Amino acid sequence: MALLRSILFALLFYPGTLVYVLTVIAVSPIGDRPVQAVVHAWSAYHHWLVRYLLNIRSLWDGKIPEGAYLIAVKHQSMMEAVDTLHFARSPVVVMKRELTVIPLFGWVTRRYGVIGVDRNAGASALRAMMVEAKAAIAGGRPVIIFPEGTRVPYGQSPPLQSGFAGLYRALGLPVVPVAHDVGRIWGRGFVKQSGIAHFKVGEVIPAGLKREEIETRVHAAINALTP
Repeated sequence: MALLRSILFALLFYPGTLVYVLTVIAVSPIGDRPVQAVVHAWSAYHHWLVRYLLNIRSLWDGKIPEGAYLIAVKHQSMMEAVDTLHFARSPVVVMKRELTVIPLFGWVTRRYGVIGVDRNAGASALRAMMVEAKAAIAGGRPVIIFPEGTRVPYGQSPPLQSGFAGLYRALGLPVVPVAHDVGRIWGRGFVKQSGIAHFKVGEVIPAGLKREEIETRVHAAINALTP
């Protein structure tokens, strides 16, 4: 049954994504709000398929506050990566640059407003990330980042990437950490298991902390559901 649900999910989600991508391109000349509305509708479509086709229910402990925050999220699967667009109001998401250069889809991500990071570019990538992130918060949009970098299997808790502390210091924003255990039912393989994905919103961590302290606190908070 899990295999069948996963096949149906792929058959509906990926062609549906193409429709949303083309719709964004069509409404792009109208302005930012129509673009954001279509992208959020795409995320809602994904969330609906996850809930009612894959039979994965999200259970939240806590709520992400509205306002200017740096939202730090554990990264284990595509599920939470797409669902982050529901986490806050029109958030800007820090993602790997490879996703922003995919034909059509990559253009849509840049049009919506993401921060593409080239992990091999060193200091220049960090400077570019700072500029884009400052532009985002100037427009009143929160910034979502996956501090550990790439997806990690459930149960693992690697150290944070250096870019997180730099972004935290440059933006001067408090941090809202989000832990989850999505990887327990949605791993790197094709088949997704049904079940409950638990999310836990940690206490807001203030701005201005030293690097060691902010990294320690964020790492612990986003791994609160990691065994």
